[in-house]
Amino acid sequence: MLKDITLGQYFPVDSVLHKLDPRFKIIFTMMFIVMLFAGNSMWTLAIGGIFVLMAQLLSKIPLKMSWKSIKPILPVLVFTAILNLFLIDSGEELWSWKFIKISEGGITTSIFMIIRIVLLIVGSSLLTYTTSPILLTDAIESLMSPLKKVKFPVHEMAMMMSIALRFIPTLLEETDKIMSAQKARGAMLDSGKMMDRAKALIPILIPLFVSAFRRAEELATAMECRCYRGGEGRTRLRQLKSEKRDYIGLVICLLFLTASIAVNLLQTGG
Repeated sequence: MLKDITLGQYFPVDSVLHKLDPRFKIIFTMMFIVMLFAGNSMWTLAIGGIFVLMAQLLSKIPLKMSWKSIKPILPVLVFTAILNLFLIDSGEELWSWKFIKISEGGITTSIFMIIRIVLLIVGSSLLTYTTSPILLTDAIESLMSPLKKVKFPVHEMAMMMSIALRFIPTLLEETDKIMSAQKARGAMLDSGKMMDRAKALIPILIPLFVSAFRRAEELATAMECRCYRGGEGRTRLRQLKSEKRDYIGLVICLLFLTASIAVNLLQTGG
């Protein structure tokens, strides 16, 4: 299961989406999130689905990678669907047993929530799939640069976010190694009751925390040895420059967002 978690991973491919300015890609992602939550109808989700499909094709990221980003949260999706199915009572009643009821509105809401969450995860995952951590850090710092006027530590915040994204795959790999070592010593991690499984995680969490603190200390020492003193006076190897394709992408994204809001307004007015 841990090998299926792709959060924070970057996949270098020669695609149009990889070549876009990372600042614009962050803006596109935020606009996409607004697009999904702008309305409560299947039409708005259909618009968001078309946008995700187009971005997926332009990124040239294999579909199996998108499936890997969804797979770890399948239990959450199922749990959310069950809650909506039994707790929402609207529309025609389709089935009932004592105090348990399943209505048409519950089924519709469950399907709607699942599609929305899947689209949100797939669409937002494309940001890290197509942007290296270094460029992502530079883009976040550039977008947050106006906050420097109020003495906000923009560079340090962007650096922390970048390091967190960078070390997610490393910590997952470390967790997988620790679990394999514990299983080789006879630890029963995948069997027993829920409480037994929770107790079995303690021998995994302790060495994982020790390893994380050790890596953090090594990283801090390496940064100090390279005379790292924060963002003041620092220069960058790659300067972020917007090009024609970035503005074309912005126009396309605005059109999708406008269509989503317009459909929602039409349905609300109707």
